[in-house]
Amino acid sequence: MVTHKEDVDLSATMRDYLTEIYRLSDRGDGQSGYIGTSALADLLDVSAPAVNRMVTKLKDNGLLEHEPYQGIKLTDKGQREALKELRRHRIAEAFLVNVMGFAWHEVHAEADKMSGGLSPTITERMAEMAGYPTHCPHGELIPSPEGDLPLLNDALLSDAEINIDLEITRVRTRESDRLEYMAALGLTPGKQLQVLHKAPFNGPLQLKVGTEYRIVGHNLAELIRVKAAK
Repeated sequence: MVTHKEDVDLSATMRDYLTEIYRLSDRGDGQSGYIGTSALADLLDVSAPAVNRMVTKLKDNGLLEHEPYQGIKLTDKGQREALKELRRHRIAEAFLVNVMGFAWHEVHAEADKMSGGLSPTITERMAEMAGYPTHCPHGELIPSPEGDLPLLNDALLSDAEINIDLEITRVRTRESDRLEYMAALGLTPGKQLQVLHKAPFNGPLQLKVGTEYRIVGHNLAELIRVKAAK
């Protein structure tokens, strides 16, 4: 039996892995919380042996569960560490938009470069300067300093009912061209809309966004999450 360390000095690479495992799991790419190591290798653009070595290290430190034929899943400890890293990343994104004037499609890669080197003191100062944001520019909640994150009660736009007042909560892509396209269509967090029509067989959706009408593909609608508007 492996004896897990209670405290571990995580390297930047270990934190990157934990964060990407969390993102894959949060997107629903795995079943029962498990994701495949091949999906992780593809996301990080690294070899399968490199992923396997890191998986072993994370498992030995009590941050990860690994079940044959199921995949990998974060432990409670691993999820807390992933969310602490996501806090730094999302505060960096908010700082870049709110303070430095970047557009939302420009900040993901820059925040990736910044967040790994941010101390808690600098992170909290950036949060203060950004106006203590509760969400990143893409609508994702910012975890607490302790790695806690409340659940968002939202759903895919592609699954939304017709003729119901909805509000966009978050978008699940960081691809700059898609984000630019969404912004051009007015599909950003906080915007209200209705689904007027859904074509069958995963066809396009007709939307009313404010006073404008839009047609979006099913694949794009799967990247947007909504809740009932107040």
